[in-house]
Amino acid sequence: MSHIGMQYDNGPEVLTDINLQLEPGSFQFLTGPSGAGKTTLLKLIYLALQPSRGVVQLFGREPALCDRDEMAHLRRKIGVVFQGFGLLDHLSVFENVAVPLRVTGRQHHEYEDDVQDLLRWVGLGSVLDASPATLSGGEKQRVAIARAVVAKPELLIADEPTGNVDPEMGRRLMRLFSELNRLGSTVLIASHDLALVRSIAADIYTIEDGKLSFKPAKSARRAK
Repeated sequence: MSHIGMQYDNGPEVLTDINLQLEPGSFQFLTGPSGAGKTTLLKLIYLALQPSRGVVQLFGREPALCDRDEMAHLRRKIGVVFQGFGLLDHLSVFENVAVPLRVTGRQHHEYEDDVQDLLRWVGLGSVLDASPATLSGGEKQRVAIARAVVAKPELLIADEPTGNVDPEMGRRLMRLFSELNRLGSTVLIASHDLALVRSIAADIYTIEDGKLSFKPAKSARRAK
């Protein structure tokens, strides 16, 4: 994205002259105080918002110039972990996680083992058939994360993905993100948890007063 500006209802700009390029296969954090615009920037990247000015490009395409089918194709390349989870209560936990695979045409027998293995990895192997409405906030978070990574997206965007889980599960989820990155996915994680940010050697972008600054990766302890 190049020199993006974003404002709501003709108010002051939330983001000002944001210039961000995510290198394929990179891992980076997005930090900043509450209300700084982290979630807004993520929404611009995964096409939930259009900028007030400037240009957003994804995978070499400019979404504003794409038709509906092309936009759907771009979105299928992105895995997103929402703060509000975004789960479908009429589907089971298993079915929610399988959604990104079903929309690509894969059949149940082709993905059943993969989905079950992933849910066991995030500690939800015993609630495959449960409704999301019966889960705790931390469990819903883990379902949302499993759904975001199950199709091995080219780009993973996560908004405070460990905010509702205990520290041990948080470390486990970071290992999952790191493994996805090693498989080739670009990963962008928004977090205000500085201990989490420092746990992995990754580039750090910081939003403050609507502007974006950059700090390259330093030596850090890899998630184990």
